[in-house]
Amino acid sequence: MDSIIGIKSFTAVAVNSASKAGEWIKSRIGRFAEPDLKYSMHDLVTEVDKGSERLIRNLIATHFPQHSFLGEEGVEPGPEASAKALEAVEDAEYLWIVDPIDGTTNFVHGFPFFSVSIALAHKGQVIVGVVYDPSKDELFVAERGKGAYVHGKPMNVSKEQSLRQSLVATGFPADHQMALPLNLRQIQAVAPQVRNIRTAGSAALHMAYVAAGRLSGFWEIGLNSWDLAAGSLLVEEAGGKVTDLNGEPYHLGVRNVAASNGAVHGELLKALQVE
Repeated sequence: MDSIIGIKSFTAVAVNSASKAGEWIKSRIGRFAEPDLKYSMHDLVTEVDKGSERLIRNLIATHFPQHSFLGEEGVEPGPEASAKALEAVEDAEYLWIVDPIDGTTNFVHGFPFFSVSIALAHKGQVIVGVVYDPSKDELFVAERGKGAYVHGKPMNVSKEQSLRQSLVATGFPADHQMALPLNLRQIQAVAPQVRNIRTAGSAALHMAYVAAGRLSGFWEIGLNSWDLAAGSLLVEEAGGKVTDLNGEPYHLGVRNVAASNGAVHGELLKALQVE
């Protein structure tokens, strides 16, 4: 299969799966059962996650039955299980990495900031990234080497040159023992240096907002590949930068992430170096 034809049809399936899942999620608003508790009270998961993932998995399998699939719902809670699940499939030639609803807690509370995140990695490198926000009907799409788009228009990262002009976002980690106290120290360090901080509760959408120039930067600790894979390509293809908190390039195993317009990246990483 010619790779250009390939990537176009991969993207078409990703977009179709994300919008179908988004429609289904919207149809469930206000109709979900009591959420199960998973990992911590702040990591709510509902039947909606499972239904959305099943829908996406089936659509992808119809078109690409040989491809591997890594979805949040198939993985036990906690960082060790996430790392193991990624290890089991990371050698796959084609791997779909899916978060069926990123921002479950927001969804449960009717707070309209959640998304469907679908990425396709080829030999460990993300080549297609799609993030769909059903509440605003916004579709963010990137193909490696082809740019990033929202509403079909090219996206570019913001032009802020310094942190003090920047609007940045973070997310509160589910791990309240180690990660949350560290995150709060980071917020304390970063807040006086930026225009303001947002914590809206969907890493995939935060990354999409960096790509769209709505945020100058984003960081979070303790994330998983399905939170980040699609968003990482959106940011890169929109001209931004994605690394771990030590400044090493993004790969599927990264859990502590920083994404920015590139211009403020060094300054952001420096501000995040707290004990």
